Amino acid sequence: MLLMLAALASPHRLRIVERLHLGGRNYVSRLAREVGLSRPLLHLHLRKLEDAGLVTSRFELSPEGKALNVFELSDFAVELTPASVASAARTLTAQSATPQMEGSQP
Repeated sequence: MLLMLAALASPHRLRIVERLHLGGRNYVSRLAREVGLSRPLLHLHLRKLEDAGLVTSRFELSPEGKALNVFELSDFAVELTPASVASAARTLTAQSATPQMEGSQP
């Protein structure tokens, strides 16, 4: 749950989830244009979403024979209740309880 919430805490990643939800599976170049991000920055955000289990990817060949990295949403649900938050809190270690800034070293 913590990885999912951290991944969804970014406005860019929320827009990526929105586009994949509304438009279905999409390849990186088209998705980058639709959300207004460069491909390298989009890849960074997609990696965080994939690490959290929110999206999946696979390579496919286009009709022209070009390799496309296609992403789609995973079927996910996050239940936020006092009990689910308390359960997630019990899984924390001393190191994971300290918030890290994105891009900083642990």
